[in-house]
Amino acid sequence: MSKKPAGTPALKALDAAGVEYSIHEYEHDPRSKVGFGLESVEKLGMSADQSFKTLMVLADGELCCAVVPSSGMLNLKEFAKALGAKKAELADPAQAQRETGYIVGGISPLGQKKKHRTVIDESAELFDKVYVSGGRRGLTVGLAPGDLVKLTGAAEADIARQL
Repeated sequence: MSKKPAGTPALKALDAAGVEYSIHEYEHDPRSKVGFGLESVEKLGMSADQSFKTLMVLADGELCCAVVPSSGMLNLKEFAKALGAKKAELADPAQAQRETGYIVGGISPLGQKKKHRTVIDESAELFDKVYVSGGRRGLTVGLAPGDLVKLTGAAEADIARQL
């Protein structure tokens, strides 16, 4: 854990809620080929099952947020089912950036510009603490899964499949 970085909207949301969290920073490598979630796992030496990536998804045309383990992939069919939607597809990165206020690779489920319906993979409950993006590339926050669910207003469902 390092000194507190400049406040991203995610950190501000955590501070405003008064929940306990930890900050973990690493130097993002733009040449990395493993993906943003797995890069943080490698650089911070944490479990890929306990580190979660944030994906923006269109469910029947509505922009929504999926939070799944970095060790897996989003099951779009199960995500749609969890929201009562007929169809789900990954959102265009430009739309995701515009509507969350974050850049791809730094999209946090916390502190987005506007609230999006969110589903967190139920495996988060297996851990005392989970790790998600802190709102920029190279910034990860750890918090209790219950706090993540509460702050995002998320549903929990089996939406991930192993790679």
